[in-house]
Amino acid sequence: MLPRWQKLLLLTSLYISQGLPYGFLTQAVPSLMRMNGASLTAIGDTTLLFAPWLLKVFWAPIVDRYWWAAVGRRRSWLIPLQILSIVVICGLATRTPEHAIQALLGFMFVSSLISATQDIATDGLAVQLLTANERGWGNSVQVGGYRLGMILGGSILLILFAQLSWSVSFYVMGLLIFGASIPVFFIREPPEPPSTDILPSPWSFIQRPGAWLWLFLLITYKLGEQMAGSVTRPMLVDLGFSLQEIGWLAGMDSLCSLLGAIFGGLLLGFIPRKKALVGYGLLQALGVAAWALPNLLSTENLFIVVTGVKLIDGFVGSMATVALFTTMMDRCDPRNGGTEYTLQASVVLIAGFIGATTGGRLADTTHLVLEPNLAYPVFFAITALLTTAGALAMLLDRSWDMHTLVVGPSEGSKAPHN
Repeated sequence: MLPRWQKLLLLTSLYISQGLPYGFLTQAVPSLMRMNGASLTAIGDTTLLFAPWLLKVFWAPIVDRYWWAAVGRRRSWLIPLQILSIVVICGLATRTPEHAIQALLGFMFVSSLISATQDIATDGLAVQLLTANERGWGNSVQVGGYRLGMILGGSILLILFAQLSWSVSFYVMGLLIFGASIPVFFIREPPEPPSTDILPSPWSFIQRPGAWLWLFLLITYKLGEQMAGSVTRPMLVDLGFSLQEIGWLAGMDSLCSLLGAIFGGLLLGFIPRKKALVGYGLLQALGVAAWALPNLLSTENLFIVVTGVKLIDGFVGSMATVALFTTMMDRCDPRNGGTEYTLQASVVLIAGFIGATTGGRLADTTHLVLEPNLAYPVFFAITALLTTAGALAMLLDRSWDMHTLVVGPSEGSKAPHN
């Protein structure tokens, strides 16, 4: 078994490398599209290009089942995927800005396919390596590392677009991913012979008591927050913020989200899972509701108001995410961790797709029926109520009381802290 510091280093590097391209695509692209006159509905529809993240459950059993023993169960997938991701990003750097939108859309899809497959192997590795007592801080690393990657790939790259050429910006991203990939080449996995079993199936997870209710709660928990998140960046453009200002705000948001992930993960060592999910979820709802403030208060200190809202929302949102991901990991059989965690993650992504596509439409609708200064506040009030309902709905799940959660082999059959 790897020492804890090596687990930390390996998982941090992997999640940073996943957050780099995702940060650019989710933080920079919406702002660029809005500045080019795209509607909120069109911006929301671009999330359909992330369909591989939703569909990855269909090839997750292959990633769990096949590997090269000499390289390692997860490294057999991670190393070539990291290299391929760098190639795709550097390939985009060869495109001219005149073809930027078309190139970005193609890049979003190919990059999503690579990252989604990489995520299967990474999550499977985390489930395999982390004991039940390590999963709180382990998921802090997951969310925090991902956020750090988003800072580099989202806000920093957005700022660089105003300072550097198109090509140099993407070469810088490729270099950052290469740097984040280095630990994967040097840290060895525990030896594991190739499996001779049949492909693992998500059905084994679905057959457990309370599984269908849990999958439904995964959708409702993040739905309102995802709806709000799909509109916040375009709203900043409507409020008159420049790309550089949006980049700085995104960076501060991601940094505060990283701190929220660490804080939330540490508290999970002392707070029962269910109480953390509900409590963190209610704080997340307050963060969503706070986005109404920039449209209601005086514009004299608008940048300060938006900065405060972003920091609060990012901090509490990451706390909720860590609690959710940790509980998802608790429910996985380590032997099929990639498949079972991917099934749950894909369901969470359903909330993301629904939230992003309906969020833009709801925001456009509020602008049609309400005065401009009321449209966004009403939108964020609705999404905050949905987020509150999602948090309270976690009280319906009785899986903790039935002791049906799965834990790591080193922890035996006892349910984790509940």
